[in-house]
Amino acid sequence: MVAFVVWILALLPLAVCKISPVTCPIRDPILHKYYKSGDLIIAGVISQIYMFTNLITFDKHPSEELFDDHVHFAASWTYLASMELLSTRGRFIPNYKCDARHHPVAVITGPNADIGFHVAAILCIYKIPQVSYGSAPMMDDKTQSVFFHRMFPNEVYQYMGLLLLLLYFKWTWIGVISVDHETEEKFVQEMIPIFSQNGICFDFIETFPAMAFSSEIIKKEAEFIETFKTVMGSTANVLVLHSEIQIMIVWRIFLQLSELEGIPIKAKGKMWIMTAQMDFTSLPFQRNWDINVIHGAISFAIHSVELSGFQKFLQKKNLSSEKEDGFIRLFWQQAFNCSFSNSEEHPEDENFCTGKEKLESLPGFVFETITTAHSYSIYNSVYAVAHALQDMLFSRFQHRTMVHGGRWDPGDQELCQLHRFLGSVSFNNSAGEQVSFDQNGELVTGFDIINWITFPNQSFLRVKVGKTDPKAPIDKMLLISEDNIVWPAMFNQARPLSVCNDNCHSGYSRRKKEGKPFCCYNCLPCPKGKISSEKDMNDCLQCPEDQHPNKNKDLCLPKQISFLSYEDPLGITLATSALFLAFLTSLVLGIFIRHRDTPIVKANNRDLTYTLLLSLLLSFLCALLFIGQPGDTTCLFRQTTFGIIFSVAVSCVLAKTVIAVLAFMATNPGSRMRTWVGKRMAKSIVIVCSLIQVSICTLWLATSPPFPDFDMHAINEKIVLECNEGSATMFYCVLGYMGFLAIVSFTVAFLARKLPDSFNEAKFITFSMLVFCCVWLSFVPTYLSTKGKYMVAVEVFSILTSSAGLLGCIFSPKCYIIILRPELNNRGQLIKRNT
Repeated sequence: MVAFVVWILALLPLAVCKISPVTCPIRDPILHKYYKSGDLIIAGVISQIYMFTNLITFDKHPSEELFDDHVHFAASWTYLASMELLSTRGRFIPNYKCDARHHPVAVITGPNADIGFHVAAILCIYKIPQVSYGSAPMMDDKTQSVFFHRMFPNEVYQYMGLLLLLLYFKWTWIGVISVDHETEEKFVQEMIPIFSQNGICFDFIETFPAMAFSSEIIKKEAEFIETFKTVMGSTANVLVLHSEIQIMIVWRIFLQLSELEGIPIKAKGKMWIMTAQMDFTSLPFQRNWDINVIHGAISFAIHSVELSGFQKFLQKKNLSSEKEDGFIRLFWQQAFNCSFSNSEEHPEDENFCTGKEKLESLPGFVFETITTAHSYSIYNSVYAVAHALQDMLFSRFQHRTMVHGGRWDPGDQELCQLHRFLGSVSFNNSAGEQVSFDQNGELVTGFDIINWITFPNQSFLRVKVGKTDPKAPIDKMLLISEDNIVWPAMFNQARPLSVCNDNCHSGYSRRKKEGKPFCCYNCLPCPKGKISSEKDMNDCLQCPEDQHPNKNKDLCLPKQISFLSYEDPLGITLATSALFLAFLTSLVLGIFIRHRDTPIVKANNRDLTYTLLLSLLLSFLCALLFIGQPGDTTCLFRQTTFGIIFSVAVSCVLAKTVIAVLAFMATNPGSRMRTWVGKRMAKSIVIVCSLIQVSICTLWLATSPPFPDFDMHAINEKIVLECNEGSATMFYCVLGYMGFLAIVSFTVAFLARKLPDSFNEAKFITFSMLVFCCVWLSFVPTYLSTKGKYMVAVEVFSILTSSAGLLGCIFSPKCYIIILRPELNNRGQLIKRNT
């Protein structure tokens, strides 16, 4: 029960309790039958929620009162109460009982695990069944567990529900607070790894030390404060409270102590999640404390429904029921903040209890009249025992358990078999819900998910916003209505966010932070060619080959076909340049043909000049093969055509240089070089050098010819339509051979640069070949570092530049003389210049 009403349900007499209309609403015919015959005697609820039989005096600090040595919460009190059940009523003589009518046949324990554990240690020796309406204790003794039945479902279902709840709201960064207890250790050891495997990680797992006496709180106050600093300083917005029912009292004192110590708290900025073992309980001196800290909290609770007539039953509780309920007088004083005039000690200014006070007048945080989970469990426990007794009564052992007049002897040894019938009991309660145990003696039911809503007048409501169904598949086990949830005020009625860091948006992937839990990560942009279309993706996804990421890297788009086309500005520029240079070469060729009989044209072998100009013309036109969509024919011939034509051009330059050197040497008296000077020598050089290149190109075409191809990876956004060279080795052999001819030509021309100008073009050839070599030496690294259509553009540019260098350096001086200085184009001038 909540607040002080828990004392009515939990603080029933620690001795034997006979069921009567005053203490229990008898509506079931089974209970009526036993009550009328006077045969049903069930041990009362043995409870221990930090009991205060001699407390409620305010001459001490609240913390001292809470842990006063007189407080009845030690294990010894539970053992004492258990042994009293085995003694004659009113006389404490262990293991001696002469009152057969008050023989306990079952005991209902709760609300925490320690109570059930300590009771079982005594009562299981006498094979007395126990039904716990609180969390189940951990029992290593299988004999004890046989006599222990739980109105609390298997905690695994609760933990699974908690996990599903965290995953549903995407709370992956949480803190856990528990009490130093073996059940909490089990939760940490067994369930925390499961949570981690499902993506939940923990900023902290703090444990409140277990305390028993007032002296311990002084010693551990510093430890409490440090724990509190850790909890409230956490970046996790969602905190899980996993403990027994009494933790609510300690927790509220804990928060109050923090204010007394001057520690700024941010509890209202946290989203609290409580397990079903907890409930709202408080002490008298806490009744005026702020409860807004639980506003918006979510808790698990054993499934319950409102029982008809339950509120009236509670409202009828008064001092006249003191004989049946030994705690009603104590509860009355604490609930109404009064004292009886016959009390031994009471302050002069304290209110006196009249006995006419009404329970319904109490505020909700002091006394709730609704059917809470604990109330519902106790109700079902009583009826479970009654149904088990009836099953046992009508069993095959019926005649052995009945004596004179059909009356039942509760002292019969067959009562030890009651636990068997209790384990198999199954019935529908007055609310129409089925109550039964599984093979482990645990109640077969689910959990309700409760949303706590507080109000300024210190009242609160429990609103069911969901439930867990243990019989449903794991993906449908959690049912929740998020729209009905009221969130803590700090979050402005929006779902809290509890992650280690902000989400990684689409276009980014997560990378774990070193030294941090796995939920803490950095967000790195996706690399080239990859995208992430969702938040918090661990890895980016590779786009298909024919697609590319968009600018935000969250979507794959189709790639465009790319090649150096005539519609492209770069293609237009290069094509126009090639045609212009080809026209210029044709013009120079025309000039030389028209002035073919002039000395300056005849001086350097007209045939080589014409051949060189034609090869340059074809070189410029050859550049057009590289522009436009690659096809089978263009890919097959453009590199080989370019290589052969350029080889002819460089061969002509080499022949010109060699002939010039030989001609100069032949002018010396008695020189034998005259036989080497002539057209046949020049033609031989051009033919031989060109045939070598032709052979290389033929071998290339025969072994691994170029072909049209698609390059999906060169440019991220485009598919490059290009000519695959087939064999890169052959391609570089063609370029290498051209480079070899150029270097030889440059070397010979450099050596012949000081020969008389009237006989050779060595100076012009030297400079032209220097330009040629520089262009093609820079071509290789530039070509390898560019991609797509720009690779083609680099090669076209190199072809045009190197050819233009030859044309300009070799023929521009001659054209200047032919066109602008014709007076110098005569034999006399040449002889004079030579002299």
